[in-house]
Amino acid sequence: MFWLDIRCERRRGLYIYRSKSTRKLTFIYLANDVIQNSKRKGPEFTRDFASFLIDGFRHVAKGADDGVCRSLERVLQIWQERAVYEAEFLEEIRRAVHGDCKPGNVTPKRHGMVEETIEKGDERGKDTGTDRKAMKRSLEQMQKPKEKQRKVEQQQNNCSTETEELLHALTDLEQAASSDAAVCKRIATLPLEVQDTTQLSRVTDREAAERLAQNVEEACVLLADYSGRLAAELEDRRQLAGMLTTYAHAQRELLAIKEVQLEECKQKLSNVTQVRKELRVHMQNLTNPPHIPKHTQNLAPLPSPGDLFSKD
Repeated sequence: MFWLDIRCERRRGLYIYRSKSTRKLTFIYLANDVIQNSKRKGPEFTRDFASFLIDGFRHVAKGADDGVCRSLERVLQIWQERAVYEAEFLEEIRRAVHGDCKPGNVTPKRHGMVEETIEKGDERGKDTGTDRKAMKRSLEQMQKPKEKQRKVEQQQNNCSTETEELLHALTDLEQAASSDAAVCKRIATLPLEVQDTTQLSRVTDREAAERLAQNVEEACVLLADYSGRLAAELEDRRQLAGMLTTYAHAQRELLAIKEVQLEECKQKLSNVTQVRKELRVHMQNLTNPPHIPKHTQNLAPLPSPGDLFSKD
């Protein structure tokens, strides 16, 4: 915003510059260009100029002829049509202008050129905006292949990471509870008395009861530990199923991309092959020029060196 304030101060200083009315009117046109071309980007210039416009128009209209006053009125009309400022504010500027204008001669040609300049103030902004949009579209088109390649590389990196995580999860499942053959065998061979309450009637003495209690405690610890491991394995397999679904989806997307790349590569190969074929034909034509007819077939042969240098 600092540079905007500096530019505003420079423009404001132009209004108090002592010069002819026609010269001062040029500063009004300059302010018109700045205000109209900048209002799309923000209200900074429009707001900052507003506090000086009344004094600026009054200064330009002071002692001015009819032509300058009509030019000032034309600027105000355009601002009103394009809603640059509120109508009340523009009326206040008009009162300041008409109070200081004096009748005089008008230069029609100059007045017409002035109106054309004012009208084109906003059109230059439109043309600039159109050029910027065209340049932006051109840059976007140039960046599309790079952006596409970047997305493909990023997706490949993501797939590589997912592949490593998937392999790690599958490796962990090899050590899962259901794969522990020793524990499964111990559970399968648990004695009947630790699993069936009807067998308690067979315990007749305290020593047998203590042995059974110890076996039951060991069986409880074994089954509780194995149950926890199975629950963890179940959760791991759920997560693995989700990973497989995501991985399959990513691979299908990558497959579609690779199919497109394959078709593009085939097309390029076909083009290069055609160029190579035509180049070979062209090279053969260069190394084997067409047969040139001999126009010297009916001429006498040249004399030998001995005949040329003989003393006879």
